[in-house]
Amino acid sequence: MDYTLFSKEFPNVKVFYNEPLKKYTFTKTGGNAAILIFPKDKQEASEVTHWLREQNIQTTILGNASNVIIKDGGISGAVIMLNDMSHLKVDGTKIVAEGGVALIDVSKEAAKNGLTGLEFACGIPGSVGGAIYMNAGAYGGEVSEVVEYVEVITPEGHLKTYSAEELEFSYRHSFIQNTGDLVIEVGFQLEKGNQEEIDEKIAELTHLRQSKQPLEYPSCGSVFKRPEGYFTGKLIQDAGLQGYQIGGAQVSNKHAGFIVNIDNATATDYMDLIRHIQKVILEKDGVSLEPEVRIIGEEPTSH
Repeated sequence: MDYTLFSKEFPNVKVFYNEPLKKYTFTKTGGNAAILIFPKDKQEASEVTHWLREQNIQTTILGNASNVIIKDGGISGAVIMLNDMSHLKVDGTKIVAEGGVALIDVSKEAAKNGLTGLEFACGIPGSVGGAIYMNAGAYGGEVSEVVEYVEVITPEGHLKTYSAEELEFSYRHSFIQNTGDLVIEVGFQLEKGNQEEIDEKIAELTHLRQSKQPLEYPSCGSVFKRPEGYFTGKLIQDAGLQGYQIGGAQVSNKHAGFIVNIDNATATDYMDLIRHIQKVILEKDGVSLEPEVRIIGEEPTSH
């Protein structure tokens, strides 16, 4: 397929060909995207999605690539990132954010306007679209608790709006994972809060995050879902895997639930380390660790 046809069809849309995705992922790993597209608004996103569908080009939605591992073989077909769709507006106790806004910025904007309900998200770097996709949460809060509606573009290129109920939120899951929809706008319904209490809560959670998480290295955040009745970090720690390293990827010495890129790691290093951790924990504790991080893309072809 000659992907450069895209530029003839959409001369004004920002696009890169055979682009290294490690420039964008939070782990700084991953192969190339055959074609990487950054729509700037709903209209563009809708037209692009529709065209890709018509051309029968497989399309992957990446959010801002924070909670994802892209294999070293990269992604054939099109990748859409919404980094350029980052408008945010506050209307009374509501916040409307485009899909590419970082959730952390919505949380800050809420706090600035004396709105409560999103304090838990003050350290979540993922995009709003990604947060909906996986019902992001931290410190006892989840996005599902404050979502009023979500506007998407369907794989066919049509605009559609879901209510929070229709999104069937559960732990690290939403209906969007089944549909292939592109989240382009989210309405958050918050409440007026006590400014002092909001600021205190955010300061406390920020301190917790900075003291416990390995923010000094590239990482995809928490790697595994929490198995019922256990704490992932503790399981990994008790198995003696803290600091364990494959290639440039290491189980963080600061928080065993994180894998950090300490020395030019590849996605394959990450995958090998994830599999090793899963194997050890299964043998030692009989617990199956399920990745929370989204793993996509193709295996590298061996040389």
